[in-house]
Amino acid sequence: MGPDGRPLVLIANPAFDQYGSDLQMLESVRALRTAGWRVLVTSPQAGPLAARLEELDAETLLVAYPIVRRADATPAGATRLAMAGTAALPRLRRLIREVAPDVVYVNTVTLPWWLAAARLARVPALCHVHEAEPDAPMAVRRAMASQLRLAAVSVANSKVTRDSLWAVVPALRPRVRLVYNGIDAPDQPVTPPRLRPGAVRAVVVGRLSPRKSPHVALEAIALLRAGGLEATLEVCGTPVPGQEVYEEELRRRAARPDLDAAVTFSGYTSPVWPALARADVFLATSTAEPFGNAVVEAQLACRPVVATAVEGHLETVLPGTTGQLVPVGDPAAMAAAVRRLVDEPRLAEQLALAAEARARSEFSLDQYHRRIVAVHDELAARLNAS
Repeated sequence: MGPDGRPLVLIANPAFDQYGSDLQMLESVRALRTAGWRVLVTSPQAGPLAARLEELDAETLLVAYPIVRRADATPAGATRLAMAGTAALPRLRRLIREVAPDVVYVNTVTLPWWLAAARLARVPALCHVHEAEPDAPMAVRRAMASQLRLAAVSVANSKVTRDSLWAVVPALRPRVRLVYNGIDAPDQPVTPPRLRPGAVRAVVVGRLSPRKSPHVALEAIALLRAGGLEATLEVCGTPVPGQEVYEEELRRRAARPDLDAAVTFSGYTSPVWPALARADVFLATSTAEPFGNAVVEAQLACRPVVATAVEGHLETVLPGTTGQLVPVGDPAAMAAAVRRLVDEPRLAEQLALAAEARARSEFSLDQYHRRIVAVHDELAARLNAS
């Protein structure tokens, strides 16, 4: 508790970026500030999210600490990472003691040293888990979940995420809270798109990475065009740092004759609503997705969704009711699902309306704000009672 009597949360984030887990953390900050908490957010990398945090009267601080990345999944990479984390641990512990927060909020499982530092400083830590890797090697899954023993509470963003943790570390069961992501709805009223016979405008939103697989959307559009449909695609997003070559591959593919002038690259798009309003259909092509904020945004925009049948999409898309699901990495199946929407505009309208209603009830910001504040209040009470 600070000198002004208000509780303080210290948040550790991988970067001041503006993608799924970053924006969800921003909503956590909004909720905590409204509830009277003071907030300090740290990151090792500068970025545009810092300005948005400061608009909420949250303090920001650049602090050097390593981040677990997929590239570290080699013996040499793991060794380097362990050394960097060990070196950072005393500094993080000192910072926690100097700041004296009531709660340390660690956003994602990519920052295990923060959980260790909070434990050493005897401050309760919360880890917000946005990752679910049911198909990852068991050693990776166990390492990801085992670090959460250091957290007083972990927040899982979906049942898939929660259950994947429980499966490898059953002892975590009483310490995991399910809090679905809260997604803001458009300010303006929305209506389903009016699909025209023989034409369709599709959109994908998200990181440009093999995991998000927007190349599958490009191939689906190419198949639709080969079948006589006037199909176009807008790609909204930027590459993961270090994966810029993937974007170059996408652009080369889009420049081939069968897609010439049919694909638009819009870069990072915020707010996303204008891009969704321009589209008739939303395509979600991920090979793995613990939740999928972009799908819910499309539903709130009243756009029919065609998504891969992976983890989190199984919670946000009810097949035949709020969208269509297709196999991973199958452009032909995705093209067929889009074609069905064009051929059956009444079905597209029904899916869009049902999805919008469910998204507003299940994934509202108000519900998220209440739940995330309740978890923090619980942890602050523990510290003050000790």
